[in-house]
Amino acid sequence: MTDKRTTLLLAELRESFAMAMNAVTAHKLRSSLTLLGVLIGVFSIIVVMTAMRVLKRNVETELSGLGSQTFGIQRWPEVQFGSGPADWEKFRRRKDITLDQGRRVQEKATLASSVGIQGNFWGGEVETRYKKTPPTVQLYGETPGSFPARNWVAAEGRLMTEADVDNARDVCVLGSGLAKTVFTFGSPLGQPLKLNGINYAVIGVLGSKGGSLGGAQDNFAVIPITTALNRFGRRWQDLTILVQARDAASYADAVEQVRGIMRIARKVPPGQEDDFEVFSNDSMIAQFNAFTIAVRIGVAVVSSIALLAAGIGIMNIMLVSVTERTREIGIRRAIGAKKRNIMTQFILEAIVLCEVGGVMGVGLGILGGNSLAWFMKVPPAIPLDWIVLGLVICSIVGVIFGTYPAWKAANLDPIESLRYE
Repeated sequence: MTDKRTTLLLAELRESFAMAMNAVTAHKLRSSLTLLGVLIGVFSIIVVMTAMRVLKRNVETELSGLGSQTFGIQRWPEVQFGSGPADWEKFRRRKDITLDQGRRVQEKATLASSVGIQGNFWGGEVETRYKKTPPTVQLYGETPGSFPARNWVAAEGRLMTEADVDNARDVCVLGSGLAKTVFTFGSPLGQPLKLNGINYAVIGVLGSKGGSLGGAQDNFAVIPITTALNRFGRRWQDLTILVQARDAASYADAVEQVRGIMRIARKVPPGQEDDFEVFSNDSMIAQFNAFTIAVRIGVAVVSSIALLAAGIGIMNIMLVSVTERTREIGIRRAIGAKKRNIMTQFILEAIVLCEVGGVMGVGLGILGGNSLAWFMKVPPAIPLDWIVLGLVICSIVGVIFGTYPAWKAANLDPIESLRYE
């Protein structure tokens, strides 16, 4: 008995669905204009969420420049989302992080496996006898401890040594992209080159890290930190300290130990907040995620308003459809159709309108969002969770705003309906 009722119910649903599809396709222009609101609402959700997923993936790749169990100390936050003028003024008033402070961390951080000191000096031009680059090459001053902290490994030659730093030698290590650009006909090892007109000898080339945010992560040169400070001045140079803990178990203790060393070195009174920032891959990604939550909430509100307007439009069109098909409803009721059959047909018709608009919005949203991936030269993203949620919301909109027209249609008087002209 139960199987028979289930079969009968499925047959009624199939018939109601087929009639709903016929009703939608019979008025193509009206149906297209009706589903346009749903399309816009779903499109706005999917395009932004796809773009955010692409951007998040790219940011995670870019921010993973630090090695495992590595954190950094610097004057400014690495990522600033939601900082106001007061925050900016607080950061600006902080004292620079100096080479002496970095040396103190190197000497006293017993829980660190390596400590590097880094300075970001300029974006300039590189010249060899083969080629001259645009003035966009980044120059870093580093110590040997920066290389494991940055996940930099030598593809050719050697990395920097303490002797290079102590003697302020005119040597450099090149990113792989820069090496291929300026030494197109052979190995760069031992070759001279000019960084902003000053001669250096190439001692090594780093392994490739690829592109990020439409740019290149390998278009840079590294020289000893002492050489850079001697050339470009020490007074106004703000440095970054990179610390790699010995293992995951000692990471938290290493952070606290280095924080204590820096507070003493910078004479921060007890009870006052740090006048420097501690950052890591996880902290930077967490800041980015906190920022994107606000964006998602804003998009959800705007999209909800669009879907609400679309739902009202669907209800209006469905009420018009009920009036136009009054005689058809009367005939169906006269030959035995029940109220639930009429309601099912009209609710399914509203759901079909919403789902067609939703599917089109999803498709256009994925294409629009992944245009950012194409521009940034990163793999595309498909936010399956938001796609499913968007289509479920479309069905809910169809049910909510299709129920009243369906109820009105189901409760029409069959006799009066048959007389309707």
